Amino acid sequence: MVGQPGARLGGASLGGDPRAPHRAWRDECGRDIPAPETGETVVNDTALKLDVGRKFSEAAAVGGAVIDLAAAKAEEKAKFVCRGVRVHYGAKEALHGVDMDVPDAGVTALIGPSGCGKSTFLRVFNRMNDTIPGARVSGSVLMDGADIYAKGVDPVLLRARVGMVFQKPNPFPKSIYENVAYGPRIHGLAASRGELDAIVEGSLKKAALWEEVKDRLKEPGTGLSGGQQQRLVIARAIAVRPEVILMDEPASALDPIATARLEELIDELRKNYCIIIVTHSMAQAARVSQKTAFFHLGDLVEFGDTRAIFTNPKDQRTQDYITGRTG
Repeated sequence: MVGQPGARLGGASLGGDPRAPHRAWRDECGRDIPAPETGETVVNDTALKLDVGRKFSEAAAVGGAVIDLAAAKAEEKAKFVCRGVRVHYGAKEALHGVDMDVPDAGVTALIGPSGCGKSTFLRVFNRMNDTIPGARVSGSVLMDGADIYAKGVDPVLLRARVGMVFQKPNPFPKSIYENVAYGPRIHGLAASRGELDAIVEGSLKKAALWEEVKDRLKEPGTGLSGGQQQRLVIARAIAVRPEVILMDEPASALDPIATARLEELIDELRKNYCIIIVTHSMAQAARVSQKTAFFHLGDLVEFGDTRAIFTNPKDQRTQDYITGRTG
């Protein structure tokens, strides 16, 4: 893992010998955070700000390749710069050296057949693969120029900046209000009840749910419909002010009407957040995303503008997938 000397994440130095390998996962990580089924961990994002005091003008050597980070940023500002990313589950390699620059604005869709590695790649961005026993991540993943896998980076703090919405809605067994207020309260984002109320209301409004629940905030979040629960989970995620929202098949358990509402919400949220979404629906990817990446058998086959991917793919494997010849 390559770390850029001088960059800091959450107060932890990312410096050191850039040639030194990193530990891909830590034994204690599972004890520090909830399992994926529990949902995202919420922490005070004000304690987690990047202090990148210098420009990344020099090249960084990663896995034998030379990457000019300044040139990459000049072409298009990237939230994440990934080089040579590999993920192993035990002896099996699930991702085979993925290179990708994820834009810091808009929606990036990850598509491909089941088992192709798209969800594995999604979990790279908030280190959720760390929670899977035997998982190992190698390569370079920079967020705003800082190595998120560098020694000393706290994955829990990272997940405050990179929220996640899972396939199945997973509201806490609490009231609607408490689902959203929980994170900001325990991590000190609100100095008073009035400020907390404002965060709850603002988050529910951003998630397009406020008008539907404002008169029943004390009712259980689990009593909402599936689509409402998913929007509640999104409100819970954005209540701690993340910069990135990861979505893993967020509409797979929803009916067509709820799916349409969710897609409208994604289109609104993309104005303020970097969103990365995994979807099996090519139609959904075409509707909501500006960039699309096609994965096949652990390889990133093609990545580019969504319109170009769907109308003029460069690789025959992409063409076969989007036309239904393979799946």
